[in-house]
Amino acid sequence: MFWLFIFLLLLCIVIPILYYSTGAKNAKRGKRALAVNLISFFVIAAVTSFFIFSGRVYAAEEAAAVSDLAKAAAFIGAALATGLCCVGTGIAVGSAATAAIGAISENEKIMGKALIFVAMAEGIAIYGLLISFMILGRV
Repeated sequence: MFWLFIFLLLLCIVIPILYYSTGAKNAKRGKRALAVNLISFFVIAAVTSFFIFSGRVYAAEEAAAVSDLAKAAAFIGAALATGLCCVGTGIAVGSAATAAIGAISENEKIMGKALIFVAMAEGIAIYGLLISFMILGRV
């Protein structure tokens, strides 16, 4: 059953591509191919979710002990999530803050808008920290 769904998903991608690439490439043909792709994808997703959630529900068994390798991988994943998000934040804040300072020196009335863009860039680090907390919560 699993392979049937995989096959159907691949088919809903391949058929619109073949339809579009075999004929004259115009906007009408592209819209039809996109519509076929979207409709078939959502139909397959609905049928798949029906089969996933239609089974019986059983109580969970006793949780297995987490191995040392899994704990090490979780710590490395949490460190990478936080570290890479902080590096990305540093790059984004560096660019946004430089532009904000230049814009504020031209016109002081746009300080609020400039600070919003800097704060949005700093949100990336918070997302990385939340992901690392979620990873470490499972260990």
